[in-house]
Amino acid sequence: MRAILATALLVSCALQADARPAVVFESGGREVRIAVEVAGTPDLRQRGLMGRAELAEDTGMLFVWDEDTATSFWMKDTLIPLSVAFVSAGGIVVRTLDMEPCRADPCPVYDPHVTYRMALEVREGTFARHGIGVGHRMRLVR
Repeated sequence: MRAILATALLVSCALQADARPAVVFESGGREVRIAVEVAGTPDLRQRGLMGRAELAEDTGMLFVWDEDTATSFWMKDTLIPLSVAFVSAGGIVVRTLDMEPCRADPCPVYDPHVTYRMALEVREGTFARHGIGVGHRMRLVR
């Protein structure tokens, strides 16, 4: 009986692991889906994508705050060039920026000069390739 329960638990966990959250952008009459890791705590937001040598195409990290913020981003110890979309509480892209890796201080700070509720980091050029920019709508899906 224990073996059956353990197997059921492992299968359940595996299925949940495959149900990765994603965001969907509406762009040019079509939907663009990007699988995301969610950074919803201060520790996860601070670490972000530091130290990662790769980021698969059409994947990213979604930074989420409980309230609007105007926090700047930096690329300290980030190894790959990224694009970031800053998204309002209503799900509208209010700014995008491209950011370059930085391995030594002082690293530049990327200030969006807007308030936002979420920020999505993807491989540099992903938004341009899909035609995503200011004014596009983004929604979180499971």
